[in-house]
Amino acid sequence: MSVRIYRPAKSAMQSGTAASRQWVLEYEPESPKAIDPLMGWIGSADMTGQVRLRFATREAALAYAKRLGLEARIEEPRSRAPIIKNYADNFRYDKVS
Repeated sequence: MSVRIYRPAKSAMQSGTAASRQWVLEYEPESPKAIDPLMGWIGSADMTGQVRLRFATREAALAYAKRLGLEARIEEPRSRAPIIKNYADNFRYDKVS
């Protein structure tokens, strides 16, 4: 089995970064999802697709995967460049619109 270890991106709906500090371990899907012929629902027999574990550090997540004998793929987070905006710039006389 293989797992993916990553840090989730910041939510676009809020300015806080609390949910993006922890590392997440997700299992890769083992079987494709299938459409139920009667109801049209999409389902899968793969129960590990519902498991999402959170760790404080990348090393802790990697140690957990190695302890269970899982093949881990680590995705490094991309850094964000902060955009500094001043409220006073809205009222500058030399502002180009």
